[in-house]
Amino acid sequence: MKSALLKGAAIGLLATSLVAVSAQAEARDTIQIAGSSTVLPFASIVAEEFGNAFPEFSPPNVASGGSGTGKRLLCEGVGEDTIDIANSSSKMKQSELDACHTNGVMDVREVVFGYDGIVFATGINEGDFALTPEMIYKGIAAQVPVDGQMVDNPYTNWNQVDPSLPDQDIFVAIPGTNHGTREVFDIKVLEDGCKAAGLPEMDADAEKAACSTVRQDVVVEISGDYTETLARLQANPAAIGVFGLSFYEQNRDTLKVATINGITPTLATIASGEYPVSRPLQFYIKGEHIGLVPGIAEYVAFFLSDEMAGEGGTLEAAGLVPASADFLASQLDAFNAGTQYQP
Repeated sequence: MKSALLKGAAIGLLATSLVAVSAQAEARDTIQIAGSSTVLPFASIVAEEFGNAFPEFSPPNVASGGSGTGKRLLCEGVGEDTIDIANSSSKMKQSELDACHTNGVMDVREVVFGYDGIVFATGINEGDFALTPEMIYKGIAAQVPVDGQMVDNPYTNWNQVDPSLPDQDIFVAIPGTNHGTREVFDIKVLEDGCKAAGLPEMDADAEKAACSTVRQDVVVEISGDYTETLARLQANPAAIGVFGLSFYEQNRDTLKVATINGITPTLATIASGEYPVSRPLQFYIKGEHIGLVPGIAEYVAFFLSDEMAGEGGTLEAAGLVPASADFLASQLDAFNAGTQYQP
């Protein structure tokens, strides 16, 4: 009898908890989205068009803050005071997914909607940069190999790094660690450049530090969005800024883009894989809020539609490198099937 009563009480508490969560989420009728500054312009376009196409739903509220911030906010818990979708230009790590699970967010679904390139640009009237990952590494790493030894970076001008580069002082604005762009930059630029530079023998920890530590005298890490990086270049046009391709495309009247390994970043070279510094773009949905916050499933389907993310769609015109129709359809099928994300 006592066991039955305890079991009944436990079921009652669970039901009460679920009702409370549902009531919290239902108390809000606007989809809340935050995260990547790279994904921000695409998500903002979709949110506006979604509001026009589906007047029965409130237009989603889209904020920036960086990929890491968006994923952290998604994983804070379930309920009205937590966001529904996190935009990200980097994949969710196992540690981030574990944080979700710890806080009761058990149903995380990933949607990849297209691709983007990371570009390096200076003021429109500055010199032409034909860069490689090795040149970038040698320009901004805290220590670099010289005559078989690691020394504090001695370079002050790009043509000291390589005579083919312009006679311009080294100053680079890179994304802060809260941005997904930074993670891709570290892997596809710094790590690749570090390997090409030919480090002397050292243990694994020392090599990791040598490949990832940037100098503080000529490198500024931007925690805000790309508009802050652009402001740095407006103040110092000779500086090099790191941007997403779509942002560069929107500001190409004031910016000059560098080639990487001889390849100019364009929609075509990123789609073909020729341009070496590219990445998928995605967003993560909190499954517990689907059906509770109105419009989430409809927003995902609209985002992945041919009209929005497809080839020739609105987002391609805004700078997105589109995925194939079959791939977008597979993403929607996985979302509708409730497929949970696994790193």
